[in-house]
Amino acid sequence: MTAVKTHQADQFIKSLDSRYRAVLFYGPDAGLVSERARMAAQRLAAASNPPGDVLRIEDADLEMEPDRLLVEAQTVPMFGGPKVVHTRASRRVTAQVLKPLLEQETLAASLVVEAGNLRPDDSLRQLFEKSPKAAAVACFEDEGRDLESLVRETLREAGLSIDPEALQLLVSRLGADRALTRGELEKLVLYTRGKTRIEVDDIDAVVGDASELALEKVVLAAASGEADRALTELDRILASGESAQTVIVAVQRHFHRLHRLRTSIDAGATMETAIKQLRPPVHFKVRPVLEAQCRTWTTPMLQVALTQIADTAKRARLNASLEIPLTERLLLDLARNAADRKPGRPR
Repeated sequence: MTAVKTHQADQFIKSLDSRYRAVLFYGPDAGLVSERARMAAQRLAAASNPPGDVLRIEDADLEMEPDRLLVEAQTVPMFGGPKVVHTRASRRVTAQVLKPLLEQETLAASLVVEAGNLRPDDSLRQLFEKSPKAAAVACFEDEGRDLESLVRETLREAGLSIDPEALQLLVSRLGADRALTRGELEKLVLYTRGKTRIEVDDIDAVVGDASELALEKVVLAAASGEADRALTELDRILASGESAQTVIVAVQRHFHRLHRLRTSIDAGATMETAIKQLRPPVHFKVRPVLEAQCRTWTTPMLQVALTQIADTAKRARLNASLEIPLTERLLLDLARNAADRKPGRPR
């Protein structure tokens, strides 16, 4: 009966043993959910003597054999230790399906389940949080010190150090998804092979992942009042396979940042001081655009915009079929509000 917060997750996995027969990993960061679930499955498999095997069961497997998950979880292996069944929540892997397994006194296998972001009252999350030998582990995106620690640890293992400015820039470009973060760090390590220290130029050369740069173009265009460009960049992002909800999240993140900047200036800080206080730091190429946006958007306007963005995000989550038109409408509204405040336009 355990609910593990995201900052406790790594330590929980390190100490994981046979006391827990079922563990759920959930959250919006699919890469982090997958990484932690994989580590937990390996940890549980190695905890027995002799060690067990990890059996991955996908939704497609259950389409052919609907009862396979239940059968595998209750079947004692002929050789080796108890196996670990690793699966993902889906229409065939639900709280209703898993409840009979978690209610059993003993299970022949351990169970590791991945899921997306779950509300506190979600039946699957509640099942794992309340079951005596189960745990639900939150997995939210890396940020701040957690992300910096991950970067330092990864580079240290590769025999690399990093300049403070390069570290700040790198951290500002990472964090949305653990799998993407790992991939970017691997690229950086390969690029700097033969060096011992990473500099800003190395980050600029390698880590500026195309999807993040594309998202930045959409957000900056909308907040600058350039509706046509915002919609054009949105079309490019969607054509590349990115989801509209990812765009909404990027817009929300930018306007929160803009609101912090505007609030600091309203409180008496200079533009220079307010921008330096932002974390992650502002890239020098973006700074002039951000300064112009800060002069365009007032605090009351930003508060209204943030409310609209939050409402759009909620509606898009509830109705995925409308997420694209909802995102288009949001970008248009934000761009028009900004355009109306530009010099030379009637107020």
